[in-house]
Amino acid sequence: MNLALWIVTCLLVAGYLAGGVGMLVMSKERFRSLGEAVHYVDHFSAGFIKMIGALKLLAVAGLLLPPALDTAPMVVPLAALGLVLLMTGATTVRIIRREWRNALGDLVFFSLAAFVAWGRVWAEPFGG
Repeated sequence: MNLALWIVTCLLVAGYLAGGVGMLVMSKERFRSLGEAVHYVDHFSAGFIKMIGALKLLAVAGLLLPPALDTAPMVVPLAALGLVLLMTGATTVRIIRREWRNALGDLVFFSLAAFVAWGRVWAEPFGG
């Protein structure tokens, strides 16, 4: 189970690191030009997009730093829970925009984050 949790955590880190950095370093227009899947940015201000990017990077830090520093093990499931909440909002936006395929993709990330949150509290907690 620990290996599965680490694999899923690494997938989350890769995805949210790329997305978070992109949201922070690119202008809203440049980020939007990455493809149709990110046209949701039209509904939000540039500042809000930057904030989402920062939240993604904070979640990445919360997934990686506690086990790396062997401290604050409850931060990992809390960071994963934060991603669950973020993806709840993302999926809601996709449904409102009738972007069903993208909503399914967001639900995959939702499920992966929920798995890590559950796994690091009950199945295989750090230091347990």
